[in-house]
Amino acid sequence: MSEKPISRLRQRMIDDMAARRFKEKVQKDYVRHVRTFAAFLGRSPDTATSEDLRLFQVHLAQQQIGAPTINAAIAALRFFFTVTLERPDLVRHLTTVHKPRKAPVVLSPEEVARLLEAAPGLKYKAALSVAYGAGLRVSEVANLKVSDIDSQRMTLRVEQGKGQRDRYVMLSPQLLGLLRNWWRAARPQAWLFPGQNPVNPMTTRQLDRAVHAAAQAAGIAKRVSPHTLRHSFATHLLEQNVDIRVIQVLLEMAT
Repeated sequence: MSEKPISRLRQRMIDDMAARRFKEKVQKDYVRHVRTFAAFLGRSPDTATSEDLRLFQVHLAQQQIGAPTINAAIAALRFFFTVTLERPDLVRHLTTVHKPRKAPVVLSPEEVARLLEAAPGLKYKAALSVAYGAGLRVSEVANLKVSDIDSQRMTLRVEQGKGQRDRYVMLSPQLLGLLRNWWRAARPQAWLFPGQNPVNPMTTRQLDRAVHAAAQAAGIAKRVSPHTLRHSFATHLLEQNVDIRVIQVLLEMAT
């Protein structure tokens, strides 16, 4: 059975996103949200009015849907009507939903040390140490290459991080030593932390499972994720009286 052909309208939206180099996942999410709106509308979304969009936002607010999902739908509709349909007037009343900010879970230096020592193997100890020691996001750790290590400048190159920007982060002597131990033990070729198939990097899910296993083995009851190590990195610098502006630069001013 052949797949249902993509409508000209959807294809135009996909082309508009591709022209702006949206990631494939973002493109799929945007198309899905517009499709959900069309189902709510009961007709083609290019026939919608501003009142239809207002009613759809009311509908979303009445569902048991989290603020991030609602805001993602709003972003998709804004793109569709503003860029693809060139009708920004229709979405000017759409508003994002405030997401209450919770204080992130932070580990003490002693807890971080216990967690890293309890990591399931040298590869995960090294990877989680990078997440903490360089303040990297889990996806940035997973996609590091051996060639990203610069032992002369004592930096790690982060390629295509958040916002699709390259940047350099600090590399401490202790972290460099641990990475060297990992390299001597496994001799990774391209990816610093290869996955089960060495052609690919390890997945973020693998890192997530590893940090949960390490926390359990270390007897840490807090709800821990790889991102907890990034928050702990920033908090510990702050506790050492490092200027907040320096910390923001190190973290690229993004969560």
